[in-house]
Amino acid sequence: MVKYGLDYTRCRWILPLLLGIGVIFGIIGLAGWAWLESATVPYVQRASLWQTCTRADENSEWTCEPLTTWAWARGAIGTILTGYIIFVICFALAIIAFAVSLLRFNFIRGIGGLLFVSALFLIMGLVIYPVNYTETINIIEVGAFGWSYGFMWTVAIMAIGLAFFFCCLPNYEDQILGNVKPDYCCGTP
Repeated sequence: MVKYGLDYTRCRWILPLLLGIGVIFGIIGLAGWAWLESATVPYVQRASLWQTCTRADENSEWTCEPLTTWAWARGAIGTILTGYIIFVICFALAIIAFAVSLLRFNFIRGIGGLLFVSALFLIMGLVIYPVNYTETINIIEVGAFGWSYGFMWTVAIMAIGLAFFFCCLPNYEDQILGNVKPDYCCGTP
């Protein structure tokens, strides 16, 4: 933000805005049905984070059973929800940090650390889910991971990227607060 001459007052809400988009993606990912789907005809199997559903053929009704009967599913749900809750807390803290006229840069670095923890929990849960799902539940035909699963991976990747930004932002504290005279040319003689 600083190197290319963008004014801090105009760009101060970019990071909280990206966190807000991540919160929305997380809601879509947690509520979505398309974590695992049949990839070929007949479409007879689908799963979400919460339950798995099958049917005999395309014309019959879905029969669903909760995934929480397996310990691995409870573990995956717990780690994904823990990571997502930390992500939401970081969103709230970022709004508070950037709303204050005098930024507390160590506070911003702490948000970056929490985002790394959030990403760790999200990635652990997103790896536990497919590995144990494919080992435990008989996949009919060919299965493919769907858009809801992809949305949760997007949240995890956003958490990693935003963590780097939040951790590196305090390095430019003087430039952001206007304490350094800008150098527009090749340097002063």
